[in-house]
Amino acid sequence: MEFFISWEIIFGALIIMLMRICDVTLGTLRTMLVVQAKKYHAAVTGFFEVLIWIFAMRYIVAHMDNTVNLIGYAAGFALGNIMGVTLEEKIAVGYVQINIISLHYTDKIADALRKAKFGVTILPAEGSSGGISILIAIIKRKHLKQVMKLVESIDHHAFITIQHSRPFRGYMHGPRV
Repeated sequence: MEFFISWEIIFGALIIMLMRICDVTLGTLRTMLVVQAKKYHAAVTGFFEVLIWIFAMRYIVAHMDNTVNLIGYAAGFALGNIMGVTLEEKIAVGYVQINIISLHYTDKIADALRKAKFGVTILPAEGSSGGISILIAIIKRKHLKQVMKLVESIDHHAFITIQHSRPFRGYMHGPRV
């Protein structure tokens, strides 16, 4: 039995894969926009996501007898997830709350953050070994690497957590460059 795949079949699978990469990437971005309460941006992104998906499905249903197309579909989904997360990290829309616990350098970290024009709040806390302080800063996601680099340059043993934050009201302090 001779195994032969034509260029037409390979081209079709690549088209399916590219459409899946696009729609899954847009799906990831849409999810990020929904979480950030950017409903109109999410709606427009969702429109194009579903439009691309429908075209991909129309083609794949018409050519379901081709295993190569199914592999292209699955590969596009996998690569779309990678592309979506990578793009989402680059865009960095919204805010994060960064919590920092440093056993010995709390004041130095707070001073450095404030000098870099980031707002920071120091809260007293109690750990298993006694009193500690927790630094809390709400920053734009695009500044996260800068803040992390600053904190780690002072205390590379600091305990740090990062979580999504959606400010509700009030003044948002941030770098004034």
